[in-house]
Amino acid sequence: MKLIRYGEAGKEKIGVQIADKNYDVSAFGGDYDELFFEENGLARLEQFVKANNGKLDEIPAGTRLGPPFARPSKIVCIGLNYRDHAEETGAAIPTEPIIFMKSTTALVGPDDHVVIPKNSVKTDWEVEFGIVIGTKATYVEEHDALDYVAGYVLHNDVSEREFQLERSGTWDKGKGCDTFAPMGPVMTTTDEIPDINNIRLWLKVNGEIFQDGNTKNLIFSVPYIVSYVSQFMTLLPGDVISTGTPAGVGLGFNPPIYLKEGDVIELGAEYLGEQRQEVINWR
Repeated sequence: MKLIRYGEAGKEKIGVQIADKNYDVSAFGGDYDELFFEENGLARLEQFVKANNGKLDEIPAGTRLGPPFARPSKIVCIGLNYRDHAEETGAAIPTEPIIFMKSTTALVGPDDHVVIPKNSVKTDWEVEFGIVIGTKATYVEEHDALDYVAGYVLHNDVSEREFQLERSGTWDKGKGCDTFAPMGPVMTTTDEIPDINNIRLWLKVNGEIFQDGNTKNLIFSVPYIVSYVSQFMTLLPGDVISTGTPAGVGLGFNPPIYLKEGDVIELGAEYLGEQRQEVINWR
């Protein structure tokens, strides 16, 4: 099953995607939030969709899609989780996952604008494979970790490199700016992805391909990441863990390439759909 949310930002209704068409399921009630996942919402929604087969209203093409779930309690990210990306940035290969957080206010829909922050000169892109938690997870063992996952989502981990790397403090200040977490268009449930260890993901800027990677090259696997993060914080239903980006970010070029107003970012991943963002300056 593929979950979507659609409509005006902040007032999205819930839907599902079936055979590349989007359908309204707002009659199901509620939102795709912590309570939904916590109370076996995916199974109940699947029953609702089956019971209403052929009766669901199709959402008109061109309707805005929001993030495919409501604002989570946290967005956890893993840094330098592809060897080629660590090498292109001149960083050491991590011996344990690097954890940083994105603010939940960075969350936007898959085709919403990316806003270059005030005083930014080094805004960058990062296509990532995201994990959506389905069950409260604390001190989870790696061999059980996937039992706590509801599904997966495409994420553009937009980053301001000067804020992140050249100013004192943590990475978070360069990661959590408004619009820096486009997610969607869908959240794909675990049963629809045959092999999470072999997912191609790619990103283009102005039609030119910059990133072309695969989750088979993750340094730390999805189960390991879920288990590892759960040793340091409780993961709540609906939380997102973003697993890192492959090589090809703007920082990695000589000279570096950064986003400017008018640029168009396109990105995608197998089973997770595609995004398109126009870049604008903060006003």
